[in-house]
Amino acid sequence: MPSEFFANWSLVFLRASGLLTAFPVFSAVGVPVQIRVALGALLAFLVCPELPPVEWAGASLWFVVAQMAKEIGVGLLLGFLCRLIFHTVEIAGMLISAEIGLSMPSAFNPMIAAQSTVPGAILGQLATVIWLSLDLHHWLLVGFQRTYGLLPVGAAQLPPAIMTEVVSWVGRMFVVGLQIAAPVMAVSFMISLVFSVLGRAVAQMNVFTESFAIRLFSGLALFGVSAQLMARYIINYLHHLPEDVLRVARLMGG
Repeated sequence: MPSEFFANWSLVFLRASGLLTAFPVFSAVGVPVQIRVALGALLAFLVCPELPPVEWAGASLWFVVAQMAKEIGVGLLLGFLCRLIFHTVEIAGMLISAEIGLSMPSAFNPMIAAQSTVPGAILGQLATVIWLSLDLHHWLLVGFQRTYGLLPVGAAQLPPAIMTEVVSWVGRMFVVGLQIAAPVMAVSFMISLVFSVLGRAVAQMNVFTESFAIRLFSGLALFGVSAQLMARYIINYLHHLPEDVLRVARLMGG
């Protein structure tokens, strides 16, 4: 029936729109809203024929609104999970900037639509390139289609395990950010330790002024040398995303 197909399509479109609102790359400032709407409509047309029909006959207006709100919430939660990698590299960029003295200069980061530190913007672009080169945007769209086998339309719940998952995501975000920034932080600590000893030995030395140039040059050099290691941490993080999306759908589906 056309009415049943439209009901299915509407709910799938709302979940896809919520996903694309927070989905990495597609939610960037440079991607027009019309593109996201068109992609959400296309996803709905592709996924909708495989789903059982939704019966809205005799349903109240509040019931329909509740179902629509559920689907939007599910899409936003899945998109937030996928977007955490860019918050992770932003944290790493802030740590690196604080260690090498580049906290004040900022650059516009299109992934978060805000001003960001220069290392954070560079790491954000690196994460975007890795994201696209690994075809993870395709795999996560496939994962979106598979979520309907674990979380049918209108069956979303908020069990306590979801809160535990959210806390674990945030905790892993800080851990990975610290791991990315660890080489620069270690070198900065060693430089601070050396100049602290020199400051005790030569009281006339201005430790802060003398160490700034060395800290900046060493930090930038190590940032470039360790880019491959940073990319490895980002790849390890990204490889877990499709499994995380399906696990969240399984938890919300009961």
